[in-house]
Amino acid sequence: MDDFVFQNTTKIIFGRGAESKVGLEAKAYSSRALVVYGGGSVKRTGLFDRVAASLKSAGLSFVELGGVAPNPRLSLVREGLALCRKEKLGLVLALGGGSAIDTAKAIAMGAPYAGDVWDFFAGKAEPREALPVGTVLTIPAAGSEASTASVITNEDGMLKRGFNHELLYPKFSILNPELAFSLPRAQAANGVADIMSHLFERYFTNSRPVELTDRLIEAVLRTVISAAPRVMRKNDDYDAWAEIMWSGTVAHNNLLNTGRVGDWGTHDLEHELSAAYDIAHGAGLAAMFPAWMKYAYRHDPARFAQVANRVWGVDDAFMDLERAALAGIERLEAFWQSLGLATRLSGLGIGSDRIAEMADKCSSNGTRQVGNFIKVGKREAAEIYALAL
Repeated sequence: MDDFVFQNTTKIIFGRGAESKVGLEAKAYSSRALVVYGGGSVKRTGLFDRVAASLKSAGLSFVELGGVAPNPRLSLVREGLALCRKEKLGLVLALGGGSAIDTAKAIAMGAPYAGDVWDFFAGKAEPREALPVGTVLTIPAAGSEASTASVITNEDGMLKRGFNHELLYPKFSILNPELAFSLPRAQAANGVADIMSHLFERYFTNSRPVELTDRLIEAVLRTVISAAPRVMRKNDDYDAWAEIMWSGTVAHNNLLNTGRVGDWGTHDLEHELSAAYDIAHGAGLAAMFPAWMKYAYRHDPARFAQVANRVWGVDDAFMDLERAALAGIERLEAFWQSLGLATRLSGLGIGSDRIAEMADKCSSNGTRQVGNFIKVGKREAAEIYALAL
């Protein structure tokens, strides 16, 4: 097990009607907030009105910033920065999923910074302070409600880049599984793929021994695999959504990183895919992860056989490691397909025409490699994109 430091300061308020407590939580940080959200769903479902009433009851005023899109854009982050500075706002509150939360985090660290907020994502600067962030989660998927991460797309060049810093841990996050009842089936399935991908990124490691965190990751994977078909059959299954929502948080709150170094190359590959084609992140991961696995399994077939055995029930996992590894990948694909996900780029209407471009961007024009379990440069990236077709 590798040395580590673990500290997650996000307060989680979980349960039915939990959004009614947002005002009490928010007033500990500021009396003026920026409320960030996506399209009209938070207003159609009444969530926005409930949150607004809670904020007003607690004595907070707020400014709205709607319009967050999937693969959230830098231009909207800059709008939020201008609002925070003009209105002297002291808290950024996100209503939604990962896109709204990532936007809120970028605004929060950019507001006190004299330079361009993109400097952080471009690796040119580190934040020294940030406004506090709160979240009301509506889409279990990205895990941004309790993570250090923010992922933003710069329209100038369509560069999708992630940034991690402990200042980006939300101060509090409200998790009410009822808020996921209205999610379309496709969005629910994308969320499941996103959660499972976060777990796989951590599972495929060269660190040894890591038995405890292996077992924890396997348990969360098995929980999601059990609960996902239930919400696809009955979208108001509170207990199933509760398992998925908490799994999504635990999958990405850095607890499962402890003592190990994950891979994360597939996320880098997918970032270029969703930047190029503007597809949902989870949908892109469902196509890219099986391809990466087929490319990477020979590096450590025993690890792939282990997850095949412990998660997918491949009985002879340690008799023929290669056969077991491939069987596990097949079962993953079959499971995602059962949720309606495409596990090939062709199923998303994507061909080979931009493979060279994506491989070039992923490798920074051939100057860097991504991933840790295996190293992926420009050539390897192109081969994995081709496998995903």
